[in-house]
Amino acid sequence: MKTFDYTITDELGIHARPAGELVKEAKKYSSAIFINANGRKVNAAKLMMIMGLGVKKGTVVTIEADGEDEDAAIAGLRTFFSENL
Repeated sequence: MKTFDYTITDELGIHARPAGELVKEAKKYSSAIFINANGRKVNAAKLMMIMGLGVKKGTVVTIEADGEDEDAAIAGLRTFFSENL
């Protein structure tokens, strides 16, 4: 399992548009990908679960990838978060 932490810088936090894009990014990989925030852990391939986290600007999220392509998943998600959130 690989992880990284990221502090959300988007003024609106993780709202509908970037959450949808995040789901698309997570589905590119065969690894199980989860987001930990506000004391909860959800599947990053499930839009409503991500939206239910209520992640705001300044929240630190932990991204986990576990599976055969976890290195590629973490690299791709790290890029996604830095460019979009």
